[in-house]
Amino acid sequence: MEIKKLQEALITAARANPPTDTVPYAFEKRITARLRALAPEDPLGQWSHALWRAAVACLGIMLLLGAWSFTEDLGRASDPDLSLQLEHAVLAEVAQEQALDFAW
Repeated sequence: MEIKKLQEALITAARANPPTDTVPYAFEKRITARLRALAPEDPLGQWSHALWRAAVACLGIMLLLGAWSFTEDLGRASDPDLSLQLEHAVLAEVAQEQALDFAW
């Protein structure tokens, strides 16, 4: 069916059934009561709710990863001291520079 014919058919059907002038009893009061019953939007409340949910999720992930790393470290017997590993990682560049200076 062509769009033009469809449009004309819809317009003639709308003209055949004109709207009535009567409004249901207390229509305006019912609408305003429903609008007043709606809670106003609180963007700060929505943000705080979302951030608390994210904090709970992050706490759960942290606990899972902490337990996993603890069980991984129990299986290893070589150098379990994390402070020594950190010290070697931080000072690795200094040790290389000292070795190069010594070679000259």
